[in-house]
Amino acid sequence: MSNLELNRRGLLCVVSGPSGSGKTTLCRRFSETDPDAVYATSATTREPREGEADGVDYHFLAREEFEGRATRGEFLEFAEVHGNLYGTLKSEVISHIEAGRDVLMDLDVQGAENIRNRNDSQIEEALVDIFIHLPSDDELLKRLGGRGTETEEQTRLRLANAHEEIRHWTKYRYTVVSRDKETDFTTFSSIIAGERCRSSRLTPSEEIIADHPELGL
Repeated sequence: MSNLELNRRGLLCVVSGPSGSGKTTLCRRFSETDPDAVYATSATTREPREGEADGVDYHFLAREEFEGRATRGEFLEFAEVHGNLYGTLKSEVISHIEAGRDVLMDLDVQGAENIRNRNDSQIEEALVDIFIHLPSDDELLKRLGGRGTETEEQTRLRLANAHEEIRHWTKYRYTVVSRDKETDFTTFSSIIAGERCRSSRLTPSEEIIADHPELGL
């Protein structure tokens, strides 16, 4: 009997949204509950905040080390934001995609744009970009206020930044209008499940090609 197994390359799932949208929580939760998904930890030159751990929340790098690794081409994307460098190491992404594992990344709109603009067919084929949209300013303010860590001035700044980020939602393949944690997670999981089933992402195993040479495209 022929082996009918189909192999799949991994997805590069880039998730963006304004502060408070829950994008990081979605990425982390999915990667923790699905054995075929991993969360890509970004690198940054900023100082760790209280409770943050190196290699878990970020790879915290000295600016000199970050710039050196950027010069050597070790980053898939990087940008400077508010005086600090942020980026995604290729080592956090490429090997997983080639092994058929999905890589989840939460990036701001600038980072997502940098990924889209890469002249790299491997990245283009793997990319699935999702924007998490909040339905109203009231909801955004509710979520920001729930943190209990924002001053009034910081909240106004985050709201202004959110309006700027939301302008970019049409550039994403998918937009999820956030409702609640469970609904968002169900929708998010459904998007990834559908992308995994795209015929264009599947390739016949060597056994199938041996039995059916006409499929070895």
